[in-house]
Amino acid sequence: MNSYNADKKKAVVSLGHDALGYTTEAQHDAVRVTAKALADLIEENYQLTITHSNGPQISMIHKAMTELRRVHPDYTPVPMCVCSAMSQGYVGYDIQNALRSELLARGISNPVSTILTQVTVDPYDDAFYEPDKVIGRYMTGEEADVEIKKGNYVKEYPGKGFRRVVAAPRPIDIVEIEAIRTLTEAGQTVIACGGGGIPVIEQQHVLKGASAVIEKDAIAAKLASDLDCQELILLTGVDQVYKNFGKENQTPVSAMSAAEARIMIAEGQFEAGTMLPKIEAAVSYLEKAPGGRVLITSMRKVKDAVKGKAGTVITADGQ
Repeated sequence: MNSYNADKKKAVVSLGHDALGYTTEAQHDAVRVTAKALADLIEENYQLTITHSNGPQISMIHKAMTELRRVHPDYTPVPMCVCSAMSQGYVGYDIQNALRSELLARGISNPVSTILTQVTVDPYDDAFYEPDKVIGRYMTGEEADVEIKKGNYVKEYPGKGFRRVVAAPRPIDIVEIEAIRTLTEAGQTVIACGGGGIPVIEQQHVLKGASAVIEKDAIAAKLASDLDCQELILLTGVDQVYKNFGKENQTPVSAMSAAEARIMIAEGQFEAGTMLPKIEAAVSYLEKAPGGRVLITSMRKVKDAVKGKAGTVITADGQ
């Protein structure tokens, strides 16, 4: 097994939907492209810990298990925490194998591991009282009533039906952080906290799954600070951050300070559910790691971005 090289740059990379695709077949193809970008970073002397989104994947699993229960009533319902665990396993499996193959093709013998990761949340987090993360398929009014009677929340989409919504609480602690740290220090590339981690509530030393999802960029920020990483790399669908995005006067932002990021958040510059979680994650990471560096870019530009030729860099002081 490779040992950890102190000269390597430690970084957490957060992969978005574009890196994985939206179906099982699309994911299998997408991770091959993603593996090339990750291997490029490893060749640039990065020690990577990788986390990823799982929105389409967990929705697909939840939908499949719900349909199974509907068709075969003897099957018990599958809670969200179990769907999250399933998504971590099969997404991690694809990334792990694709990256391992890509590294070996380049003559790099670097072990890649996936850690099934749990993340504790506060049962009194405000998010549990106002859930807003949409999952699963469209339901009829009758099906929605069944979900409501179970104590679940649903949201109506006029003309389309109803969809279930779950809470997105803030992460508190990464349960398997010591296992992740041990593997990274042994020189392994680790895939962890997939989909934000499996949300759990600790009750008298017992971990119980929560009906929730965790924002994956938020957990990426915590993972990076917990591992004392020098960089947090957030990959998304655009090449860099823009001011007034989507408007005639949109302006690319190549660098900003954490203070400038906070001002832009207050101005409403970033859309909830897309760029806003990434900027909030950047600020959160820099609060814990003021000497760190956050890079926001697309997967196709990341090789140039780590060399300062693309993307948006956010630091504590903007330098």
